[in-house]
Amino acid sequence: MATKSPVIPPAPPIQQPDREEGGSVVLERRTQKAKPPQMYQVVMLNDDYTPMEFVVVVIQEFFGKDLEAATQIMLKIHLDGKGVCGVYSRDVAATKVDQVLEAAAKAGHPLKCVSEPVEF
Repeated sequence: MATKSPVIPPAPPIQQPDREEGGSVVLERRTQKAKPPQMYQVVMLNDDYTPMEFVVVVIQEFFGKDLEAATQIMLKIHLDGKGVCGVYSRDVAATKVDQVLEAAAKAGHPLKCVSEPVEF
């Protein structure tokens, strides 16, 4: 039983663009300005059931705040109904929200947390 080598089809000829004698193609370079990525703020919402101490611990653990900063954010959440815990890129903000919601659910608290775009 003889096998044949595969037949490779010939490549199509490369066509050169029509140019006038001595002419050339010049492309303009356009400078592009890259915008910084959209940032998102992680906002914790107030409820009447989650203990203040738990909120402070969550802010310290997931947002890297010291006790004083975490307490200030907790008081803002308590008094204003919501407070910003941090500003991150979209993926990091979504991860922080998931971590907070998971910790609250494990502890049996109805704490809510959302991320929203930062308005400039």
